[in-house]
Amino acid sequence: MADVDAHDTILARDAALLNDTVREAGALAQSMFRTELKKWIKGASSPVSEADIAVNDLLEARLRAATPDYGWLSEESADDSTRLSRRLTWVVDPIDGTRNYLNGHDEWCVSVALVEDATPVLAAVFAPTCEEFFLAVRGQGTTLNGKAVRATSGTALDFSRMAGPKPMVERLNASGGDIKLHPRIGSLALRLCRVAHGALDAAFAGGNSHDWDLAAADLIVQEAGGRMSDLSGDPILYNRREVTHGVLVAAGRDRHASIVAHFRNRPLA
Repeated sequence: MADVDAHDTILARDAALLNDTVREAGALAQSMFRTELKKWIKGASSPVSEADIAVNDLLEARLRAATPDYGWLSEESADDSTRLSRRLTWVVDPIDGTRNYLNGHDEWCVSVALVEDATPVLAAVFAPTCEEFFLAVRGQGTTLNGKAVRATSGTALDFSRMAGPKPMVERLNASGGDIKLHPRIGSLALRLCRVAHGALDAAFAGGNSHDWDLAAADLIVQEAGGRMSDLSGDPILYNRREVTHGVLVAAGRDRHASIVAHFRNRPLA
């Protein structure tokens, strides 16, 4: 019992740290939004800017100073393999939706999760321009701007609001559904989080998403009564050596089960 109490105390401390730090990071990103920024391309085609780096530096300074024994995995930091030996690891996307951010569009966010033994236990996603702050603690639910939220219920493939790659929606509609594709949401984390408060009934993530795109949204959806997984229904594991994932789906639990069953009977080629 003492160990459980100690764990809960640490989790509560880290939740407060996460809340304050992500709010500060969001304010920094907002202050640089729609200003003249240095920007460049990393890898094949991923945009990055001095705002991404500034926000990453703030998050790393605050979180790592307070929790020096935790691992660190961020889109904008060189990967340090010591994270693989840490029971607790911060998983960070300083600005998810950088293209939107650099183009002056509103749908971008700061996304941070704390992962324990491959599973997120704390999560915050902050979209300051949209005035959306999602916070989730394992076993304690999800809030949006301080109010508890829930994913939509239902089991049939007749819902009307879905976001993600168009071919995935077409595959669902091929069996007689009438699902309408929501306009594109350029931040994957926000796309998934909007399942948590019912703005979307379900959302897909196309292949080649990463831990930092997903971990916070995963817990936010789960704690809102939803589920997020690959198309076979297997849970997503984080802070592994390989941090890239295939096609994923998020929805309320019953609807998620219906979608997984649909693809189990009609697997992707």
